[in-house]
Amino acid sequence: MTIRILVADDDALVRVGLRAVLESEADLVVVGEATDGAEAVAQARALAPDVILMDVRMPGVDGIRATELILRPAAGGPRVLVVTTFENDGYVYAALRAGASGFLLKRARPEELIRAVRVIAEGDVLLFPASLRALAGQHAQVDPRRHRVGQLSGREGEVLRLMATGLTNAEIAAQLVIGVETVKTHVANVLAKLQARDRTQAVIAAYESGFVNPRG
Repeated sequence: MTIRILVADDDALVRVGLRAVLESEADLVVVGEATDGAEAVAQARALAPDVILMDVRMPGVDGIRATELILRPAAGGPRVLVVTTFENDGYVYAALRAGASGFLLKRARPEELIRAVRVIAEGDVLLFPASLRALAGQHAQVDPRRHRVGQLSGREGEVLRLMATGLTNAEIAAQLVIGVETVKTHVANVLAKLQARDRTQAVIAAYESGFVNPRG
């Protein structure tokens, strides 16, 4: 399977570097480049990439707004991976809230970038619990009315809390002494009830509703 990638960054050297790393792999192809958010939106619609590497700090339309516009449809569409210089950045948190599936630092090693793109393309998320918790601790605005956590069953709430710690489905199953398929069902129910695109969005909802406290 070939993974089609769009690179959006206003720094030409960054785009060249990312392209070189990605196209060193036979299954990865860069189908386009964008220099700002508006161009990223247009190219996402024209080229239908599987994954978009999105810088958040770009002139004009930034990566946050571009992510919102690209992911506005409820289902389908590309996955967005934020590539950022600063880990503890409110822009990164805003992009994750807008629907990005994860983030990676620009100083990451080539093999980390390649793995991240493959993980995102497979429909998984890059959820770094400590990093996301730190971001939420600084930038989340807690409002119990904003999310639908109250609709979760007791077991679904337990699953969401464990998701926030970064556990996999198998690890959650072991923790709760239930089957992996049962966990998958609970995770699917959590995402549906919270109207979350993926696990990252569900964990952000847990923090912003006050259901899980990122500070402690």
